[in-house]
Amino acid sequence: MDMIFYIIIFMMGITFGSFYTLAVYRIPKGQDIIHTHSYCPKCNHKLNFVDLIPVFSYLLLKGKCRYCKEKIRPRYFLIEAISGIFFVLVSYLLGVSVFNLSIIKIIDVVFCFLYFTFIVLIAGIDKETRTINKSVLMYGIIISIMYIIYLYIIEAASIYRYVIYLIYLAILLLIDTIILRKYAKNNYMFSILILLTIMLIFTAEYVTLNTIITTLLTISIYLLSKKLKNNKSKQSIKQYNEDIKIGFLMAISNIAYFLIVLTYCKFI
Repeated sequence: MDMIFYIIIFMMGITFGSFYTLAVYRIPKGQDIIHTHSYCPKCNHKLNFVDLIPVFSYLLLKGKCRYCKEKIRPRYFLIEAISGIFFVLVSYLLGVSVFNLSIIKIIDVVFCFLYFTFIVLIAGIDKETRTINKSVLMYGIIISIMYIIYLYIIEAASIYRYVIYLIYLAILLLIDTIILRKYAKNNYMFSILILLTIMLIFTAEYVTLNTIITTLLTISIYLLSKKLKNNKSKQSIKQYNEDIKIGFLMAISNIAYFLIVLTYCKFI
């Protein structure tokens, strides 16, 4: 029975993954992500139901568009597959099964899925455009507030540090709205601070600290390798920095450590 349950969770995960691929492509372009029918980005042909089955359509079509025969980017398949695996892993690690379903466990899993949606959108858009999308950040803030309210209802004694994070988040938003948008065209690093605060709310201090350390180490190794490789080049470190997708690196590290902590809590 549990096997059927986790298969359903996997199918749900890859369906969300299909939405993530669509959202990552359309949000930076300002396109509708709900009502507009899916289409091939190469030939603009509207896709049929058989073209839109997550994971399986990619395999059946051998990674090519049915209409123009152009190759479909592997990221579509990878995001869908990873999403399905993540949904199953989180459900299993949180001890959710068909035999012990409870409101608390269901809500915990739902918040994990909502947070994963936020992280994937942040990572995908940043990797493609090196921007932290404001609408996705706002989604993250909304689910953070919802999560804090939920924690207040079930864990009133441990709510205070979350309130501090919420106040800090409000201050960052105030600065972003009043000052940065008026005087600065690019506030990428400030958006990273907002992203970090949302990570703190959902994945707490240990995971977030390791996320920061891993991201900084990765950036340092990248910059060092670039400098050694192009030692004679006139390109500066500042120019290298513009190529680094910090939000993407943070998102990948954060989800990895989050799963590691869940695994540790499950088996240790």
